[in-house]
Amino acid sequence: MGRLIWANLRARPLRTLLSITAVSLQVFLLLFLMGLTDGIVTEWGERVEGIGADLLVQPPNASLFLAFSSAVLPEGLTSRLEGVEGVESVSPALAVVNTNSLTMIYGIDYQSFNRMGRGFLFHHGRPFQGPHEVIIDDIKAASKDLKVGDTVQLLNQNFRVVGIVEHGRGARYFIPLTTAQELLGVENRVSMFWVKSSGDPGAVRQQFRRFLPRHRIRLMDEYLSLMVSTNLPAVRPFTNAVILVGLVITFLVILLSMYTIVLERTREIGILKALGASRSSIVGLVLRESLLIAAFGCLVGVLASFGVKEIVMGLRPTMNILITPQWLVQGILLAVGGCLLGSFYPALRAASADPVAALAYE
Repeated sequence: MGRLIWANLRARPLRTLLSITAVSLQVFLLLFLMGLTDGIVTEWGERVEGIGADLLVQPPNASLFLAFSSAVLPEGLTSRLEGVEGVESVSPALAVVNTNSLTMIYGIDYQSFNRMGRGFLFHHGRPFQGPHEVIIDDIKAASKDLKVGDTVQLLNQNFRVVGIVEHGRGARYFIPLTTAQELLGVENRVSMFWVKSSGDPGAVRQQFRRFLPRHRIRLMDEYLSLMVSTNLPAVRPFTNAVILVGLVITFLVILLSMYTIVLERTREIGILKALGASRSSIVGLVLRESLLIAAFGCLVGVLASFGVKEIVMGLRPTMNILITPQWLVQGILLAVGGCLLGSFYPALRAASADPVAALAYE
């Protein structure tokens, strides 16, 4: 039977290749797209954690992704938050995405933001002092080949690079808060407040809620627990769509391929049944052939995913693609499942063939 399966696959190499390609496409789509999603979400969570705050105060209905948060909070709220017992420091910030490169920019009050966590670790240069000076993290500087003294365009305005810092402090670019407010036309407004507590962050949150009952006040531990693609409500439909599209592609291609194979081999199936092959052995023959296609497809898909990952991350160092064992196993299982589903009807058709009619088939 093993030789027969190999012979069947070699008999139509182009069709076999197309079937393997369809399976590998499903595996690649799932691994690469979900790896890209997981990588972005995980890396974003790590950068938020690196700020060193204990709480995050946002407007009502604010997004988990800070770049999509509107600058509607009054900057004057800073002093009120600082007056709460147990608060060590409050840093207002304005988050925006640079339209030219889709890179996160923070407009910050340098002194208060630098007090969060370990503060900025400078590789080169100094903090910004003028309105059109920018601090860049080391990964972005390396990817753009930027150094202290260079000019970079952000928000349609030229900024001079005055400092290069260790990555992992929320954004890639940091500019003065007042400059960001002026460029965006939101004077005295910010997107969020980062809060460092000197005691129990939970108790501080309860006090904040007394005068900000409708605002989003998140503990960092809670916020970071959401930085997993499977925990994000907005990502679930995308995940389900990727899985469904891949499964449908595999199912239809394998169904068509195996159905055609069964029609082409009607006489061979009749001979096997005339020689005493049982229905289950005929079904097993077709299913094993589809499983072999699935195995080759999974291998090609996995190799392609890791290969494209290395190429993309080499070209774009700021992009993180995280292919986890969970998605690896899920991709393989879905590919195998799609192949089995697609070959089930052709297998039953082959097993139900009448040997006499099959032998007479032309």
